[in-house]
Amino acid sequence: MDTHLLVLFLGVDLLLIATPGPDWLYIVARGLGQGRRAALYAVAGIGTGYAAHTVLAAVGLAAALGAVPGALPALRYAGAAYLVFLAWQLLRSLRRTGGLRAAADGPAGAGPGPATVLRQSLLTALLNPKGLLLYLALIPQFINPDAALPLGVQTAVLGLVHVVNCTLGYVLVALVSARAGSAFGRNPRAARRLSAVSAALLLATAGFTAGAH
Repeated sequence: MDTHLLVLFLGVDLLLIATPGPDWLYIVARGLGQGRRAALYAVAGIGTGYAAHTVLAAVGLAAALGAVPGALPALRYAGAAYLVFLAWQLLRSLRRTGGLRAAADGPAGAGPGPATVLRQSLLTALLNPKGLLLYLALIPQFINPDAALPLGVQTAVLGLVHVVNCTLGYVLVALVSARAGSAFGRNPRAARRLSAVSAALLLATAGFTAGAH
C-alpha cells in the first residue's frame, strides 16, 4: 500500500466527514428526537452500511453497478423515498403520542427500538448514492495500480479507513445532538418541537439524497 496515498486519502476523507451533509442530518435527527442510544445505533447502522459498500467495491460490484444506466438514479430516489417514509412515521408518532421523548418518559414508551433504528440506519446508508459514489469516484484516485497489493485489497483498506473515520466522527455528532435534545426535550412541548425538527431533518436528508449526483 502506498503510504503517501494513504495519508492523502486520510486527510481528504476526514475533511469530507467533517463537512455537514446527509449523514450528519440523519444522525442529528435521531439524537434530537430519540436520544443518545438511538443516535449511536444510527451511527452503527451507517458504519455497517459503509462496510457493505467497501465489500462491494473490493469485489468490483460497485463499479459494475455504476456502469448500469439508471442504477444510481434509481438508488438515489429509493433512498429519498425511504427517508420520507421515516419522516412520515415520526410525524405520525408525534401526532399520536405528543413527542417521542415525552412518550418515552411515560410507562408505555414510544419510538422505534434499537434493532429498528439499526436496521433503518443500515438501509439508509445502503441506499445513499453518495456512499457508493465515494467508492466509484474518490477512492480509485488513491489506488496505485503498480503497488504489490491487488487493487481489490487496496480498495478494501481505503474503504475500511473511511468506515473507521465515519464511525469516530459520527459518534461525536451523535453525542452532541443527543445532549442538545436532552437539554431541551424534558418539557413536553419542547419534546414535540424536537420531534417535528427531527422529521424536518429527515425530509432535508431526503432532499439532499434525491439531489445527489
